[in-house]
Amino acid sequence: MSALHDFSISCFLLITFSFLILCSLVQIIEAQSYSRLLPQQEKNALKEIAEQLGKKDWDFDMNPCNGNTNWTTPRIDKISMYINNVTCNCSTPDGFCHVQTILLKGQDLAGVLPPSLIKLPYLKTIDVARNYLSGTIPPEWASIKLEFMSVMVNQLSGPIPKYLGNMTTLLYMSLENNMFNGTVPKELGNMVNLQSLTLSFNNLTGRLPEEINKLTRLTELRLSGNNFTGILPSFESLKNLQKLEIQASGFEGPVPPSISVLTGMKELRISDLTGSASEFPPVENMTGLTRLMLRNCNLSGKIPPYIANMLQLKILDLSFNKLEGQIPDLERLDRLELLYLTSNRLIGPIQDWIKSRNSKYVIDLSYNNFNESSEPTTCRETLNLFKSYNSTKKSELGKCLSSNPCSKNWYSVHINCGGESVTIGDTTYEADEDSAGAAKFFYWKESWGSSNTGDFWDRPIVLNEYKATNVSSIMGHNSELYTTARLSALSLTYYGRCLANGNYTVTLHFAEIVIRDNRSFQSLGKRMFDVYIQGERKLKDFDIRTAAGGVDKAWTRKFNAVVEDGILEVRFQYAGKGTTAVPRRGIYGPLISAISFEANFKPPSNHKKMAHIIAGAVASSLVLLFTIFFLAWRKGRNRISKEEELRGLDLLTGVFTIRQIKAATNNFDAANKIGEGGFGSVYKGTLLDGTVIAVKQLSSKSKQGNREFVNEIGMISGLQHPNLVKLYGCCAEGNQLLLVYEYLENNSLARALFGPEEHRLQIDWPTRQKICIGIAKGLAFLHEESSLKIVHRDIKATNVLLDKKLDPKISDFGLAKLDDEDKTHISTRIAGTIGYMAPEYALWGYLTYKADVYSFGVIALEIVAGKNNMKYRPNEKFVCLLDWALVLQRKGKLMELVDETLSSDFKKDEVLRMINVALLCTNPSPALRPTMSAVVSILEDHLDLPEFNLESRSHDDDDRLKFQGLRDKYDDMRSLSESQTLTHSSNITRRDFFSTTSESA
Repeated sequence: MSALHDFSISCFLLITFSFLILCSLVQIIEAQSYSRLLPQQEKNALKEIAEQLGKKDWDFDMNPCNGNTNWTTPRIDKISMYINNVTCNCSTPDGFCHVQTILLKGQDLAGVLPPSLIKLPYLKTIDVARNYLSGTIPPEWASIKLEFMSVMVNQLSGPIPKYLGNMTTLLYMSLENNMFNGTVPKELGNMVNLQSLTLSFNNLTGRLPEEINKLTRLTELRLSGNNFTGILPSFESLKNLQKLEIQASGFEGPVPPSISVLTGMKELRISDLTGSASEFPPVENMTGLTRLMLRNCNLSGKIPPYIANMLQLKILDLSFNKLEGQIPDLERLDRLELLYLTSNRLIGPIQDWIKSRNSKYVIDLSYNNFNESSEPTTCRETLNLFKSYNSTKKSELGKCLSSNPCSKNWYSVHINCGGESVTIGDTTYEADEDSAGAAKFFYWKESWGSSNTGDFWDRPIVLNEYKATNVSSIMGHNSELYTTARLSALSLTYYGRCLANGNYTVTLHFAEIVIRDNRSFQSLGKRMFDVYIQGERKLKDFDIRTAAGGVDKAWTRKFNAVVEDGILEVRFQYAGKGTTAVPRRGIYGPLISAISFEANFKPPSNHKKMAHIIAGAVASSLVLLFTIFFLAWRKGRNRISKEEELRGLDLLTGVFTIRQIKAATNNFDAANKIGEGGFGSVYKGTLLDGTVIAVKQLSSKSKQGNREFVNEIGMISGLQHPNLVKLYGCCAEGNQLLLVYEYLENNSLARALFGPEEHRLQIDWPTRQKICIGIAKGLAFLHEESSLKIVHRDIKATNVLLDKKLDPKISDFGLAKLDDEDKTHISTRIAGTIGYMAPEYALWGYLTYKADVYSFGVIALEIVAGKNNMKYRPNEKFVCLLDWALVLQRKGKLMELVDETLSSDFKKDEVLRMINVALLCTNPSPALRPTMSAVVSILEDHLDLPEFNLESRSHDDDDRLKFQGLRDKYDDMRSLSESQTLTHSSNITRRDFFSTTSESA
């Protein structure tokens, strides 16, 4: 009994002890939870800050100090510009958390810098870089004990406030890429703890105040892209400097000798000094340099041999000076990846260590006077020797051209810079699609070539670094010229060769297709460069956007030039001005869309040539007469063979033989089969010249027939656009009808999004948005920009193909119709695909380009949801994806549409914009659907989205938009094939079905 009593007491004590421990743990947890709280006054301050900045997505129902994703958004990747981060210090004695850091970068905030920042007494860091903030820095900030302040890439203006000098706790301050003007206030010299100061790319003028020399703790100073006056300061008191950047800031040279005391320098960039020539500055003690730029500084004399002792050098740029003598032996510098000695007066042989370096080392020696006998026997893509020799023959551009001698005199040259071959009227602009490089000499054309020099500093190297592709449409008859452009970080030369001597007109085509013109930090960039023709500067500090009156606007300029030695040279040079801080490749440096050289005189007469011309004219007349009689004969007959119908078409494409096609596809080997559709089979093939093609073979069982086959050739052969598939040609021999297209590596959008599991692609949100905008641009071209206004009639995910970069291309024009602008609509036999057809067209045969707009809306929904419109039914209450989307719209739950594979890797506003555009495009009334050009503008956020009339799209049980009346009919149709196509005559009730679901073209 006693033992039982003792056991009971022990149990009681154990329970009591456990309870006390549990209470203690609860108290600790409560204390920790309490310590994570933010004082109400700081929470109120954050609300004021959000209102002043224009930030609308902070959720104040959440604790800013708990690290939730609304206040601290995980960074997508290392190069992402969007940063959203509020962090707190929870180790303060008062038991509360306090805001310590605010990072709001790359968010396009359009308010002002918030004065209410002063209400956060523990704040140490504020970074609002890359937004669209205006005004100036509030005086309240001078009372905050900040340590880090960055307001770079905004549109702040006015003088730099003097009261910034009171911010003595600051260690880092960047005002880069704003619109500050006036002189630098001497009060900045009071910021004695400052370690990094960046004032680059503003409109600052006058002399730099001597008080800057008081900032003895500076390790980084950047002053580029301003309009200072006076001699370049020595900065000899700033002995802790490790990075000094002064590019194109208006200072006069020379570089002061006292710069030699800055022995801790790791990066020295000085460029574009005015004034007289000077010798190379004494930088021999800067042995830790990794980057040395002394570009266009009027340096004369020889390159000092002590450069060979700077073993850490990765970049050496001494271009555009007057340096003489031979290049010192720099073979020991095995880390030297980029060497620019462009446009100097260097002589002697090209040394063996230069010629023997492998292609990872980039060396540019263009525009010098080396011994021609030392030229390498082979031409390396990363060794630019354009115009590098002292040859007496002015026309000799280098031995790389020896394999491509002049076969005749040329009188005109037309180049589509950075793009494919384009024909405008009677003029063909030659393709310029070869990949460029940081030091590359293009020599493969007989009549022209080009040379590129320079790399984009401080930016990761990307594919197609020196080519720009437009992100918006440019209207006009020659808009194809502005689809692409060639970029350069420093110097870009195009030259005509083998030209007949005489007077020429040089036409330069420009359009700013990189910098944007919207309420975004992407619009804050500025491009400025100089243009030289035959060595004479024709344009200085040229700004395309200013000249053209905006972005995405074509601007041309004509110049006269004289050719005396068969060569006509145009050079575009970046002189350090403009903007480099906006995080967009190609935001600075030259940009050119197209170039023309036209002789102002007629070629000499040639009787043999005249005979050919006359013969050609006669032949053309006979062909024309034949065509007229043929068409008249064709109209009167009832039936026609495939071959005869094809011959009646005036093709702009090539004609292939069946032998060529069989050789390319290995006799239609099943291993080369890449698709099967209503048209027939699709095969991959390779022509003898290496061109990869896709061959569509007409099936003997096909119901699409000769009419659609010929229609497709006629429609697409005359169309060229980046978002339309390219037709190379066709073949009609015996009973064979074949179409030959460019090969698209990633097949169709349908297969990529919702095809078989093994073929689906992981497509992120930016790529989906790019695909959607690309489709919209292709349709806008067909409807509004092409000389032939075309309604496609079969826009669907299987007819959108994806290239290796996942750029979309619209295909399958077999059902396309010309849109007669004089008619409001076309009454036509219905042809298309169930699930994508507009109701007015499916029910009554009423066809306008708005039918394509409806189909686009369906595709846009599929891109967001990653689901097929006709195959996806969340439950039996819904007919299709669009039906479900309309219900979610009414409930305010549109985000439920988003493909679950995207997780949270997208911007909500962009997703909602695309969904709402899709719903706008699928409006039952065609009059309320937008044009495709308006859709492009909305998706690119250049145009506001019209308000929806939700009352007209409600989902009551008797609502006709619920698709209840169509469900049974759709179910029957879907059972016929994976993607049915409906055809019927507008006066016939019977419907025939056939499929046009070719997976590739």
